[in-house]
Amino acid sequence: MTLVIILLIAGLFNVFSSTFVMAERDYGSPYAFLIRHAISMVLGLLACFVGARVDYHKWRSLIMPVTGIIVVALVVVLLFTAPINGARRWISLPGFSFQPAEFAKLVSIMLAGYYISFRNGLGKELNLFNRQLAVVGLMALLVYVEPDMGTACIVMGIPIIMMVVGGLHFSKIKWLVLGAFILVGVMIYMQPYRLERLMVTYDPWPYEQDQGYQTVRSLMSIGSGGLFGMGIGEGLSKYDYLPEAHTDFAFAVFSQEMGFFVVLGILIVYMMFCRYAASIAKQAQDMYGQMLAVGILLLIGGQAVANLIMVSGMIPVVGVPLPFISYGGTSLVMSLFAVGIMVNISRQTVRIKERDLIREALKKEPHLIKRPRPNLRRVK
Repeated sequence: MTLVIILLIAGLFNVFSSTFVMAERDYGSPYAFLIRHAISMVLGLLACFVGARVDYHKWRSLIMPVTGIIVVALVVVLLFTAPINGARRWISLPGFSFQPAEFAKLVSIMLAGYYISFRNGLGKELNLFNRQLAVVGLMALLVYVEPDMGTACIVMGIPIIMMVVGGLHFSKIKWLVLGAFILVGVMIYMQPYRLERLMVTYDPWPYEQDQGYQTVRSLMSIGSGGLFGMGIGEGLSKYDYLPEAHTDFAFAVFSQEMGFFVVLGILIVYMMFCRYAASIAKQAQDMYGQMLAVGILLLIGGQAVANLIMVSGMIPVVGVPLPFISYGGTSLVMSLFAVGIMVNISRQTVRIKERDLIREALKKEPHLIKRPRPNLRRVK
């Protein structure tokens, strides 16, 4: 949790620094976005506490009803909500709004973990055509239609990678790779602008005023930070220079204001988190725990890598936030809840190991077992 707390503190500073100008202009208070982010962080820490305290096996019995709720919410988003910036992603309720697609990420991991552990328990091979993966595909399709291609790829991609890690046969992996190439080709054919995005990625400067605008501004923001940065609140990217400076491109603002050395420290923290998650997955005592830990590793670490290389101009712009640092309430709560589940997997592993050690010790030293004292009656 120490690593996550470091990232949360960095996120608080970055959210305030990247939003106080916009907040003052649109809401009359420089702290508007900071307060919302702080509330989301408190809710997320509560969710993390719940995830850490509840045995992760208990979530398995709730997978199907929760999945049904998420699917219904995704349908409601498409049919009954107004578009914001050309996309339907939020359900607005009195006092707050949330994105069901963010919860679909974690639900898809739980579904994949359940299927892999169930097949492993039966001693059977994994199959790409199963009910759980079909439900994941349905959620990914609904998210894709919003449209939100980045999140849809996460919802569908992580369970597939989990299946590969969980022992999917090589012959099926070959068909999987072939199907992925065909799908990418079909998507580019249906929406030719995606090919233009790929071309812009490799040379954004000729397209600085249109398709490459965000990438060029992001690279200039990162480069202008130098070794020591401009200082907290002193960066220029927040002044309508870089679109989505507080969400998808939060790392660019952070780099400009904090500089190379602080950014390097944050990258090391992410790497340490991934190593910790991989260690939990390796030591988990059952397949379900292993797969959940792998999925959460891919969710947090994968999103971090995707955001960093996107902001650095190495892949096309996709809507993937930087975990714990980007502004976004639903994403923050979901990520912290996932971390709580991972902490519980670690605790359960430690408890099982301690129990096994005690049993082994008692086998070697049976006299250590406390026998109940006989209930002797006094003879008068």
